[in-house]
Amino acid sequence: MGRLHDQICEAVRQDRLVVAWHADERCEEREITVWQIVAGLEDAKLVRERPASKPNPSIVVRQELVDSTGVEVIWSWLAASGRAKLVSVYFPE
Repeated sequence: MGRLHDQICEAVRQDRLVVAWHADERCEEREITVWQIVAGLEDAKLVRERPASKPNPSIVVRQELVDSTGVEVIWSWLAASGRAKLVSVYFPE
């Protein structure tokens, strides 16, 4: 796993996270609760790190919901505040 992934996971473990409006809307549309995404991060598989993404470095992880449905999740790192940000959730194609 990469350093960025580790930072984001640690921030989520310590409840230092924010949920973007976009992510909240995508979860609602897909009938997914945010807690499922947050709770599943620990067991998620890192797909890729995007340290140069703008406006913040981000990661893409693949995880399973409680009903075994696979989703991909984008998290970003807010360096100034030391928090993780849930950016988006989608079903992989």
